[in-house]
Amino acid sequence: MLHECGGEGETRGIDGSDSLTASHHLSKGERVGVTVSAPHNPQPHTLQGRVSWRTSHNGSVKMCVTMLFRSRFLFLLAVAALLAVLSLSLQFSATVRSRVSTGPAGGRTRERRVEDPRWSVRKRPKGRNGAGAVHLIPAAQSKEDGMVAKVRKRILVDLYTAPPRLDPIYEAYQYCNVPNKTDHGLEGHAPPDYKLLSVHVMIRHGDRYPLYAIPKTKPPPIDCTLVPNRKPSHRLLENFIKNKNIASACQLDGPLNNIALLPSHAVCEMGELTQIGVVQHLLNGEHLHETYIKKHKLLPDNWTTKQLYVESTGKSRTLQSGLALLYSLLPKFDWGKIHIRYQWSTIFCSNNCDCPMRNHYLEEEQRRQYNLRVKNSLLEQTYIDMAKIVGIPTRRLRAANPIDSLLCHFCHNVSFPCTENGCINLNHFKVIKAHQLEDERDRQTKKLYYKYALLATHPILNQTVTRMQRIAQGKRDEIFTLYSAHDVTVAPLLSALGIPDASFPRFGARIIFEIWKNGKDKRQNFIRILYNGNDVTFQTSFCSGQKAHSKQLLCPFENFLNFVRKDMFAVFNSTNYYDACHRRVF
Repeated sequence: MLHECGGEGETRGIDGSDSLTASHHLSKGERVGVTVSAPHNPQPHTLQGRVSWRTSHNGSVKMCVTMLFRSRFLFLLAVAALLAVLSLSLQFSATVRSRVSTGPAGGRTRERRVEDPRWSVRKRPKGRNGAGAVHLIPAAQSKEDGMVAKVRKRILVDLYTAPPRLDPIYEAYQYCNVPNKTDHGLEGHAPPDYKLLSVHVMIRHGDRYPLYAIPKTKPPPIDCTLVPNRKPSHRLLENFIKNKNIASACQLDGPLNNIALLPSHAVCEMGELTQIGVVQHLLNGEHLHETYIKKHKLLPDNWTTKQLYVESTGKSRTLQSGLALLYSLLPKFDWGKIHIRYQWSTIFCSNNCDCPMRNHYLEEEQRRQYNLRVKNSLLEQTYIDMAKIVGIPTRRLRAANPIDSLLCHFCHNVSFPCTENGCINLNHFKVIKAHQLEDERDRQTKKLYYKYALLATHPILNQTVTRMQRIAQGKRDEIFTLYSAHDVTVAPLLSALGIPDASFPRFGARIIFEIWKNGKDKRQNFIRILYNGNDVTFQTSFCSGQKAHSKQLLCPFENFLNFVRKDMFAVFNSTNYYDACHRRVF
């Protein structure tokens, strides 16, 4: 039968003889486009023979067509089987190509390229050398050969969507936090039947002049006076400057009385707040004013000194940053109502700073940093090259902490230092910054800094919990709290809370604790924690499992209370702060 019913057009029969197209010999109603092979006997040359042969040929075609129509079910079944085999072969081919592209160890190969239309391209901000980091983001899940894949739940991690390695230049831009638009965040967001009771804010001071200078180089020429028409600026900056004389009416404790309330040097002094730093906190205060004052009415227009609690270290940059934030935050700002308390410790431990084990873990952490640095041969070579440019010993350059000064050049768009031996360039900067990022990752792995952070931040966290408890009980004093601090204050606080993805505190960073009351059940209180406007509540160690096992939209305040009063000492095999501080771990 296969010999009689061939394919369309002139083809070769299975016996090697020529075949003819059946549709050429059928009538209009009979053409089915099949090919019939010639019979084995040769075609007769007589007229009678030809007629007889044609009659038998047409009979064979009709018989073939009749059998096909009678067995349509078998024909459709054969077609379905053919399609199934084709589909399986394509899937097998795609699987083999996918495995080959990922390599034997699951790593990437050079098979995928930026030009692949299945991938969209997102560029990070351009660096100083004009090069921008490119991120490949899968625009749609697809198979090879252009076939669109079905949407299925993924069991294994997609190797091509793993987060890229941190870019030192991009992270440096993030750290600078140069203000260019209105700040936004998720502060004050909660279900409609919840009421905001209190807000506790800790900030890092704004942009400052370097604390260290690279020897034998010119310091960056930065003007620290405040000029409203110089960018970056803020709509409240001019009035903030004009009220300088009135600012003397605010109450300042102890050493804070000897500090200037505004930066004023044409050539910045070491560590002095810049205009960028002032604008950063004017923006912070303005954003919090829109959320907490206008929306939630946390403080009335006739607020009193008792409703506000402000604390600052004895540095001009922290005091001035705190004043800038308060100026744009408070309704009907009144300098005479401001009372700023002095905090002598950068970790805000107040009267609970005696903790030998905290110092022990800090020394261990510093030893870890040193060991990691000496293993980095590229970093060491970079320091050697920079020392040759500057003309000083490598050890002296390293002790000068050059990244502090280079960050100031970078953030203010000032050329890196040059000498007669050459110039420090962007590649030097990138190597040092990349090592900082590597150090942060290693620090999270070794957990020495985490133990230090728990003991360093317990006093300030305990003070915050105590104040929150009073407010939850109905007290209306100190409903807004502000701590104006440093990176060495904010960083351990983030680590102690167990937030793994928090970046190193940038200039003008803020971490906020909000306490809420459930309108339906007034006995329940809840807490939200935000870092730079991002809700990180369910990233904390005490709330990370709450969202998955509870219908509550917020984290219960009791979780935070138990963490501060008891759970944070479990890693030291202790139950209280004093025991954890004085129990030696062998």
